Amino acid sequence: MEIILLENIQNLGNIGDKVKVKDGYGRNFLLKQGKALRFNKENQELVDNQKDKLNKKNNEIKKKFKEIANMINNNSFTFFKESKENGDLYGTIKPKEIANLVKQNSKAEINPSQIILKEEINKIGVFKVEINFHSEVKANISLKVDKVQSK
Repeated sequence: MEIILLENIQNLGNIGDKVKVKDGYGRNFLLKQGKALRFNKENQELVDNQKDKLNKKNNEIKKKFKEIANMINNNSFTFFKESKENGDLYGTIKPKEIANLVKQNSKAEINPSQIILKEEINKIGVFKVEINFHSEVKANISLKVDKVQSK
């Protein structure tokens, strides 16, 4: 499927680029989320005419995400979880839980889909987590997983 991008997308292209993607990715994500249009002459002209407006919108979004990224970048957040004797947790920590913890502790809105886990968080320790806000804006946080203190 050939599409025209309406925003910068990491590892794919920039605003106005014509790219070839798999049908499912194009139809179910890019078109549905309003990140792209199907490629044809009319859409190409539309994007060319509105490129300045799209770039301005992209810069506003990037600026907003930079503020959030600066607020949480290099911060440390702590989870208290039940664990076994050997330090393994009874379940893994999911991106949704991380997003909720960050929101509670820093008032920063993060979508769980923006959280990139390099490894499963299923034991006690310190883990590095990358948050991808925008194709050009990232933040790194540290997650400390600790045992719940017994009474």
